[in-house]
Amino acid sequence: MFWETIVRPTTLAEALEQLARYGDTARVVAGGTDVLVELQRGVKPTRTLIDITGLAELRYLREEQGVFAFGALTTHNDIVMSAACRERLLPLAQACWEVGAPQIRNRATLAGNLITASPANDSIAPLMALGAEVVLCSKEGERVVALDDFYAGFRRTVLRPGELLREIRVPALREQQRGLFLKLGLRGAQAISVIDVAFVLTFDGPRVSQARITLGCLAPTVVHARSVETYLQGKELDAETCQEAGRIARQDVTPIGDVRASAEYRYETLQHYIEQGLRRIAANDVRDQRMDAPVALDTGKQAEAKPFTGTIETTVNGKPCRLVGAERKTLLNALREDAGLTGTKEGCAEGECGACTVWLNGQAVMSCLVPAAQAHGAEVTTIEGLADGDTLHPLQQAFVDCAAVQCGFCIPGMLMAGAKLLDECPHPDLDQVRVALSGNICRCTGYSKILDAVQAAAQSDLTAGKAGKS
Repeated sequence: MFWETIVRPTTLAEALEQLARYGDTARVVAGGTDVLVELQRGVKPTRTLIDITGLAELRYLREEQGVFAFGALTTHNDIVMSAACRERLLPLAQACWEVGAPQIRNRATLAGNLITASPANDSIAPLMALGAEVVLCSKEGERVVALDDFYAGFRRTVLRPGELLREIRVPALREQQRGLFLKLGLRGAQAISVIDVAFVLTFDGPRVSQARITLGCLAPTVVHARSVETYLQGKELDAETCQEAGRIARQDVTPIGDVRASAEYRYETLQHYIEQGLRRIAANDVRDQRMDAPVALDTGKQAEAKPFTGTIETTVNGKPCRLVGAERKTLLNALREDAGLTGTKEGCAEGECGACTVWLNGQAVMSCLVPAAQAHGAEVTTIEGLADGDTLHPLQQAFVDCAAVQCGFCIPGMLMAGAKLLDECPHPDLDQVRVALSGNICRCTGYSKILDAVQAAAQSDLTAGKAGKS
């Protein structure tokens, strides 16, 4: 138990009342992918969580007159799955694609990524390069703050007690602009940045008229490469200019060395990324083919929020379920300890391994990072609900046929992620399968047969229309 009380307002006005009441003694939670990890590590402990996931008025993504507006509940997968965002906010979409894995992107909100304020958070650099601003609201009213002015220091923002980040506003790329996001991580998914760079360049013919280049993991906050921005004005992006810009970029940061990279390695990588990014922009080689057919592991719809008084009333594997005294737990622990469904496993308790994957309203999630109260009024499917009575789900049968099980600990999560992929995309290619399972770790390293099993299930006539109870 990492909190004592969770309140679930159903309107923005009610949420602001709760924020005014509790001030900085409570923490706001939505996706939970940062907050629950911090609470389990003893970082910024709190007795009270204010859960805003029931605020339908904060769940939107729209564009008006060349400006995108994202409500506070917009997730990274909302951005990735939006064709308009992929086309007109390309650096942001590329950054959102790099966040965690599908189960994390389904839950993690753009607003939460900004508020956590880590210089390694992927979405900050592109939003800053694009010239984003945030709308902060409280009972006293609203104020608009440019993202450039939002950060007061390492993991600190100008957000005041009682304030909520209500909206993020981002100008779309114009016809004469090009953008790009580059990230170096230690692995292909679930990786914290070693360094990341966002570019937004405005052209007047072949020459750069304005450059906005922002750098992550190279200072206590995300910063602009001011020397490079100034140097590029009025220049064409020829090979010499790109190379010199990379060299100049070293003047703009003082990186630290840590477990992911030394300071000198970050300097060298920065120089290379600036040069590489500018060359790609010059060649208009900014498209990311991995995002042409993105995988979300989401086939559901948001349920209407229901008043919550402490007892969780939910539907688990198609049956009504009443969980008394579980509101202080994660969904993982409530399922195992209160519902008696022990098929869902705890491997890390930090959303890193995927063993706890379940479906919440048709969406694959890491249940170790979901407050159990968020299942109130929702539908949950666990590994116990994947089969149809005594008949295995086609993916379960494929795991048997392909001998895709070793110790078996990771398999419930693998199956839930893989089955949701087949629900969303009945005939995925190998790259889509890899993305779908990128949030799931097999410590026995039995990946080849697991991939074989998913592909075998995709080729089965039984798979179509039978991807479980979403």
